[in-house]
Amino acid sequence: MSKPAAPLKGRAARLARLMPSTGPSTAARTPFVLLVVLLLGGGLITLLLLNSALNEGSFRLSELKRDTTELTDEQQALQRDVDSRSQPDALEKRARELGMVPGGSPAFLNPDGTVRGRPTEATAPPPSPSPTPSPSASPDADAPAAGPSASGTSAGPSGSPSPSASVSQPDPAAENSPPPTSPGR
Repeated sequence: MSKPAAPLKGRAARLARLMPSTGPSTAARTPFVLLVVLLLGGGLITLLLLNSALNEGSFRLSELKRDTTELTDEQQALQRDVDSRSQPDALEKRARELGMVPGGSPAFLNPDGTVRGRPTEATAPPPSPSPTPSPSASPDADAPAAGPSASGTSAGPSGSPSPSASVSQPDPAAENSPPPTSPGR
């Protein structure tokens, strides 16, 4: 080993006390430096993972916004279709295509079961002029007649009794009698 140096005096002694010696303190710095490097490396990796997750979420969010916009446009288009088909003139046109006719005067049931008003049968307006059938086509005896039958119902466009024609004609003798009463529900 080397011989210890002579003790320093004055200003040099004070500086020597402030400056640590290079021997044992170098070993004490190594774990601290490794800890700082590991913390910085771990922080950088964590930031990288966090940034990747945020970017993935951003892409997903933009995709969902695009889908929402498309679905909103589709909903608005469907709502326009519903609104156009719900207009009174469109409903009337569709009802006529289905063979429906405007109803007659309505009758109402009172809470005690009596009938208020006089129901009348709904009648179809005269059909628009259409080509007349050829004279060779004669109606069958088994086919239902186009006019009211004996039971008071008329056939609809499909040959079955139409809902508007299922109301029977009021009996003239029944007009003088009081309206029938039935228990109300």
